[in-house]
Amino acid sequence: MYDLKKYLPTTKKELELRGWDEVDIIFFSGDAYIDHPQSGAAVIGRTLEAAGYRVAIVPQPDWHGDYRDFKKLGRPRLYFAVSAGAMDSMVNHYTAARRKRSDDAFTPEGRPGMRPDYCTITYCKILKQLYPDVPIVIGGIEASMRRLTHYDYWQDRLMPSILVDSKADYLVYGMGEKSMTALAQAIEQGRDTTQIPQIAYLAPKSDIDAYQPAIMLHSYEQALKDKRAHAENFRLIEIESNKIHQTRIIQPVGDQLVVVNPSYEPMTTEELDAVYDLPFMYLPHPKYKGKHIPAYEMIRFSVCMHRGCFGGCAFCTISAHQGKQIASRSKASILRQIERLSHLPDWRGVISDLGGPSANMYCMHGKDMSLCEKCARPTCLFPTICKNLNQDFKPLLDIYRTVDALPYVKHAFVGSGIRYDLMNEEYGRQLITRHVSGRLKVAPEHTSDEVLKIMRKPSWKNYMQFRDFFLRVNEQAGLRQQLIPYFISSHPGCTNRDMAHLAEWTKKMHYHPEQVQDFTPTPMTLSTTMFYTGINPYTMQPVFVAKTKEQKERQRNYFFWYKKDKRS
Repeated sequence: MYDLKKYLPTTKKELELRGWDEVDIIFFSGDAYIDHPQSGAAVIGRTLEAAGYRVAIVPQPDWHGDYRDFKKLGRPRLYFAVSAGAMDSMVNHYTAARRKRSDDAFTPEGRPGMRPDYCTITYCKILKQLYPDVPIVIGGIEASMRRLTHYDYWQDRLMPSILVDSKADYLVYGMGEKSMTALAQAIEQGRDTTQIPQIAYLAPKSDIDAYQPAIMLHSYEQALKDKRAHAENFRLIEIESNKIHQTRIIQPVGDQLVVVNPSYEPMTTEELDAVYDLPFMYLPHPKYKGKHIPAYEMIRFSVCMHRGCFGGCAFCTISAHQGKQIASRSKASILRQIERLSHLPDWRGVISDLGGPSANMYCMHGKDMSLCEKCARPTCLFPTICKNLNQDFKPLLDIYRTVDALPYVKHAFVGSGIRYDLMNEEYGRQLITRHVSGRLKVAPEHTSDEVLKIMRKPSWKNYMQFRDFFLRVNEQAGLRQQLIPYFISSHPGCTNRDMAHLAEWTKKMHYHPEQVQDFTPTPMTLSTTMFYTGINPYTMQPVFVAKTKEQKERQRNYFFWYKKDKRS
């Protein structure tokens, strides 16, 4: 029998079970409620709970009809928290060809249509209509990556900060434990909220002097008129966001200012351990009993060992959301989580992923952090690996070997992506011989070095060297594992000639790629900025972009050189 009191309450009945007549914070999420540290809503909810607040969660509320799901828990004492979920709702709903997806991994039985397009905006509009005087705090990947003017691929236009359309009072960007707690405390105590790190909000344009010093961006209106202005904005935002010590960013929109406060410094190991030590159940809420949630199957026996990524790939949102600096958990914390997982129903001794955003960056940082504090590079790996980067694999190898020796663990696989340009022989052999479940997925993304430079990815030669190493280790160990490369078509800078080069190489290596990715422009990435403007923000030089449906389809067809109907 499940004890409902061990989960964050989701209904009036569950509030009564706890003896609550009032809730401090009510969280509305576009995802099903999975009480697991890989779920953002669960992490924020548990963090606020640990800070002494009464928190409830309404997962996937029905936004049609009488809005009963938005009314069922009443009015919170402090604020509403709103998140679209683990993905931007538009990425969740649509393919790169703008076709509606037929399933949703974050919904029971993968059922589509359980959240609206532009989920954050829709939820906020309903809550403002019902409770106009209650503050709303938005967060998660959708809000985080839309905090300033951004290109929206699905409407093919520049949109202002999501604060404008949602009418939310505050936006928390990045990993939000500290900001959400600080906001709760400030609102409860009636203190000024404008200085809290890692939040954004709207302010009157007339108050601009009160927010200095700040980096001033071109206004939303200027960016609409001039693509170069939008490109210049992006460069300023990315450079500032990658600093350890940041400056406030301001962007005018209409008669208001979007004010983005600097972020907190990366979490310490002790702070991150405290998050993972919260009393997660590691299970979906009992309301989903008997239902299959695809995303849960992917994360249920996974362990995230760190946050952040210093890879800085042009098309990736990880560093823009989680930060460039790596925040790592302690070995003890990781082992405690694995011990908890071993007591879950259906545990078979297999850890599906012992990883992180980039699995082999655990515990890596600058040798001299004083140099990192002055650095504004968006990547530590491109065009060459930074000489100040401490590439020490000993802590990671120690964890791998300790976990391997646990009596209740049969296999510990690495399912997260790895950087094959960040590896030594000892680590590579340990990974390939002990932690690959038959197929190792890596992402060279392309074979053309010119395209790879624009992507901020290593040369194709690096991939070929790793491929040779992978095959050699497999042969020596008597293994028959596969190396699965991922490629992207239609990325800015990629021409038909580049795709022909890719086809030539994949044919030479006897690859028959079936699952490939046509570039999808997602908010607030370098690649998306180039897609919209046709300009590289760092050189201000033109970049070729395959934009039309026909151009993108032709590039994609090069993946399938072995199919007669795809040859042009």
